[in-house]
Amino acid sequence: MNSPHAHEMRFGVLGPVEVLKDGAALDLGPRQRRLLLVRLLIEDGRPVSQHTLCRDLWPTDRPTGAASSVRAHISRLRAVLDPVRQGRSTMLVSGPAGYALKVPREARDTTLFEESVSKAREALRHGRLPAARQAVDAALGLWRGEALAEAAEHAFAIRERTRLDAALHDARELQATILIQQGETEPAIDVAEDLILKGPLRETSWALLMRALYSAGRPVEALRQYERFRDTLATELGLDPSPLLRDLHTAILRHDSVVLGTGAFPTGPSLTPGPDFTAGSGHPYPEPVATAAVPFVGRGEETAQLTALLSAGATGRPQWAVVAGEQGSGKTRLLQELSARAAAAGFTVARTRAGQALSGNRGISQTCPTVQLLDALRQDGEDSAADEVAQKDPLATVVHELTQGPTLVVVDDLDRAPQGFHRLLRRLAQVLREAPVVFVCTLRNPDAPVSSILLADLALLGATWLTLEPLTVDDVAELLAVHSGESTGEEGTGEQSTGAKDAGEEAAALHRRAEGQPFALAELLRLPPGRRTGPQAQVPAAVRNILHARLVELPDAARTMLTYAAADGEWLDVGLLAAAQGLAPDQLLPLIDAAVTARILVWDADPAAAGTGRYRLPELPRDVVLSTQTPSSRQLRHAALARELAGRDGADADPARLGRHLRAAGPMAPAAAPTSNPTHLRSL
Repeated sequence: MNSPHAHEMRFGVLGPVEVLKDGAALDLGPRQRRLLLVRLLIEDGRPVSQHTLCRDLWPTDRPTGAASSVRAHISRLRAVLDPVRQGRSTMLVSGPAGYALKVPREARDTTLFEESVSKAREALRHGRLPAARQAVDAALGLWRGEALAEAAEHAFAIRERTRLDAALHDARELQATILIQQGETEPAIDVAEDLILKGPLRETSWALLMRALYSAGRPVEALRQYERFRDTLATELGLDPSPLLRDLHTAILRHDSVVLGTGAFPTGPSLTPGPDFTAGSGHPYPEPVATAAVPFVGRGEETAQLTALLSAGATGRPQWAVVAGEQGSGKTRLLQELSARAAAAGFTVARTRAGQALSGNRGISQTCPTVQLLDALRQDGEDSAADEVAQKDPLATVVHELTQGPTLVVVDDLDRAPQGFHRLLRRLAQVLREAPVVFVCTLRNPDAPVSSILLADLALLGATWLTLEPLTVDDVAELLAVHSGESTGEEGTGEQSTGAKDAGEEAAALHRRAEGQPFALAELLRLPPGRRTGPQAQVPAAVRNILHARLVELPDAARTMLTYAAADGEWLDVGLLAAAQGLAPDQLLPLIDAAVTARILVWDADPAAAGTGRYRLPELPRDVVLSTQTPSSRQLRHAALARELAGRDGADADPARLGRHLRAAGPMAPAAAPTSNPTHLRSL
């Protein structure tokens, strides 16, 4: 237990290290003593050996009396931090493993900063802009300069400084988002421009600057900033902006209020925020649409069932179907194929996404759900909101349109549509008894509360329910063959050719890398063959942006956990990850659950033993997580994992794994393995 004086003190590292007691700064002494305090604070209560302290405080030109100096500094720090102790200090303690500083989390400015940022994100997610602004301003107000200023040139502080700097950048982007939504565009522009100076290749900051400039009535400048970023990206990395940023650029050109989430030049907060590029916005990213150039394979059974519904619907019996599948599973592409078949059969095809008409309308999100559906059905470019008949009896007008001839109504992303659109569909399910119409709805999460009542009603009507599973290896082989222009109908010779073996291996590797998801597979096939799998594999830009969007929505602690997991490999070793971060395993489980919910981690159940299995970090998310770290950050992760692995004995020992981490840690590798386990190093 900490001393009673600990809770009266505040420890700050968001700037030069400081300790406040009752609001007054304590005299911490000379630079080496302050550096020692920083070193102990970074370890968050874990002991640091005297040898490590000597090495870290004097990385070069270590004096002969370094150990004595450390003991003297420790003694004087105790006198300052815990002056009225009785007996041994419970704040700055010593033991066989070294020295440890026991400071409550709530006494640290880093904890206060992270908690305030989390409050700001939560308030923004619920539309409470003043509360979000107050929380983010409080968080940023805790910064007094460069984090860990005394240790700026010391290797032991690199990992924590990198983490804190990234968290600060995230918080500043959150601040810019809130300012834009509050209509304070000029301050938002200043924040975004400052962020770009600090991170010139960070696309999120450029997107915020473009939004802020557009909202300030300066669309030409917003377009110029896009060109500036595109040139920078091409020069520095040889890449193009992501599809999301290109969509934002197009929206500015068209003054598209649906994407921009604002009127042409608003003076107040946006009432209908669109897809946001910021980490804390809470707005979903649009599901990518596969292009017609990508071969359509692996959905024969689902296509047959939906085509049968078209035949039944054409006879005048309304048909309903629900297609469930996670993002990238091919729902949109399946509906594209179905829509093409329906159009060829003489159906009128009305398409909506998240309750918004996608064709034949003006796409103004403020209009009511009935008007949106009418716009999609009529496809004549007229605004149904101006139709006096529709205004008097909108439901009857929709029913009239649906009964004019065979009609397919595609409702994509049902679980992202507003409640009013769900109520409209429920009403139509009740009143339509004889009409040549087929409704096909897609959703990512069948358990979402927003859709539960509608889905229950459709179940009573006998709706067809399809769940899109990942493609099989055979499906991928077919996709690969069609994409490569190879014939799959040649007569066999009785022996498998080397080319066939190579194709089979490539299909298996592609299936494993994409987890069988059609969208990821299609994007991988756009890459040169040598960049799809293997040591030179790349992550397609569209896939990277989707995964990054999922990552930035995770809590900071979950993202940190994933960096350790990515360094270790595919399968999660929960005990190792917890130990490397100084956590108990049960503290790690909520972070793992969050990553599973975000579809970064997956749970692979053991079919041989019910209720058992393992967590896994698939290839593409792992590559994205690794790419978000600097080389030195990755080395620090490997070094931390190596230290824990070196302490394992017996059946838990894994010399090959330890050796891999030691090599990957480079200059950050532990100087020596624990003496209690010398066989590890001998076996490397």
